[in-house]
Amino acid sequence: MATILVIDDERLLCDLLQEMLQRHGHEVFTAYSGCEGVVRHRECRPRFTILDIHLPDMNGIEVLKQIRENDPKAAVMILTGVGSDRLEREAQALGVTDFLIKGLSPDILMRAVTRKVQTQSPSETGPPIRDKRKGASILVVDDEPEVCALLTEFLSARGFRVKTAQDGQTALALADSERPHLIVLDINMPGMNGIEVLRRLRAKKFEGCVLMLTAVEDYTLLKASLDIGAVDILGKPADLERLALAIQVGLILNRRARKSGNVLQVRHLSG
Repeated sequence: MATILVIDDERLLCDLLQEMLQRHGHEVFTAYSGCEGVVRHRECRPRFTILDIHLPDMNGIEVLKQIRENDPKAAVMILTGVGSDRLEREAQALGVTDFLIKGLSPDILMRAVTRKVQTQSPSETGPPIRDKRKGASILVVDDEPEVCALLTEFLSARGFRVKTAQDGQTALALADSERPHLIVLDINMPGMNGIEVLRRLRAKKFEGCVLMLTAVEDYTLLKASLDIGAVDILGKPADLERLALAIQVGLILNRRARKSGNVLQVRHLSG
């Protein structure tokens, strides 16, 4: 296990990274500003820091300089939404070896972190990293067998437990027999469409996260999905890495809602 500090003013991204890293056995601290990040680094002495280059109170380069004053050998990965050759050169001059752009898939980010941890000595990082949690369960509902097969292969490879249904009735029966943590639900299906499936799920008190898939931009259907409680809507053919990120965020929101005892707050994450 390694101690990791995440410094980023986007709280949702901090929460996502914290959730992912903790699931891989790391101890994770977060800070939402440069000043807070410097203080947290001094307090927790992390073995590894993920640092946003653009922060509201000071930029990441200044934070990095102060971290270097506190710990000249601290391992730091720069994470930014906008690449810059100048900033990258400054960061490299201060000893940063990884400079990653926001929007990369969670898998790529995790590989970069794991690679960084593995380059450090065992005495610094602690025991080997193990994923201690059983994969979350996901129900994929789509009338196209090819889509079900593709998403099953993609999600299973990422440690999720996946079941599929190709019609609304089967989906409702599976959700009743073993309530999944999250459902990926096609809007446009023959017989019972995704809107009706979602409506019946909510009537059965299913409070888990539901992500909708659609090949048609129909504002009425999209609004109906959000009104009933869909957390996100993705276009078809699905961007698999975008889907993986939406699932990670959805599971975090779902866990928060369960801990607080509230129904999952509906929000459209696609912007």
